Amino acid sequence: MEEGEKTGSIHPITTFIDQAHTIFREIGFSVADGPQLESEFNNFDALNVPADHPARDIQDTFWVKNPKDGKDLLRTQTSGVQIRYMMNNKPPFRIISPGLVYRQEATDATHEAQFHQIEGLVVEEGANLANLRGTLEYFLKKIFNDDNLITRFRPGYFPFVEPGVEIDISCSFCKSDSCRVCKGTGWIEILGAGMVHPNVFRAVGVDSEKWKGFAFGLSPERILMLKHGIHDIRLFHSGDMRFISQF
Repeated sequence: MEEGEKTGSIHPITTFIDQAHTIFREIGFSVADGPQLESEFNNFDALNVPADHPARDIQDTFWVKNPKDGKDLLRTQTSGVQIRYMMNNKPPFRIISPGLVYRQEATDATHEAQFHQIEGLVVEEGANLANLRGTLEYFLKKIFNDDNLITRFRPGYFPFVEPGVEIDISCSFCKSDSCRVCKGTGWIEILGAGMVHPNVFRAVGVDSEKWKGFAFGLSPERILMLKHGIHDIRLFHSGDMRFISQF
């Protein structure tokens, strides 16, 4: 290396995804991958998303003008990987599906048109909400390096799960009622999850009487923003070496 040259560093999102891989592998998960150009069936229909759901509108989804081979859109979630996996593999299984997703959102400090997701899927006999909670508590305590982290489950709606839940974590940044992170509530919304809807199982040919499953999804960017006090999501994709070199 020439004098004055600087070495590169691993992008924080890549580091986070690698850490997530390691944590989930410890509890029996494997990694599944899929295309970023996806079919409407895998992205919406098989996930029990109604035909008139707002997420299908041009305001939320990047549709392909002249689709070929059933590739209709840029995936809005990595759930399509789960659909593909269930159609080509027999349960039981535990998988995570990390990758880029795309949504037509107004770009600002907390929203980007492209961002990363890590979604998880477990399909086993007897899988239940207690298993889901144990799995996510294990992961969140590991990723935040906080054995005292507390989780809170709240009812939430997602078309592909029933029941659906929103998961909050206790705010480790909280110093007062004026906390900028949790706004004084003591809780931070971190991800969504739930038990796989029977309609999803039917769409992929899995017997919902024999097999039960749970799914969850999180954003690496959101968790990294919380962990490191980053206030603008656009920094992750800016290419600004002053930002990247901090990690």
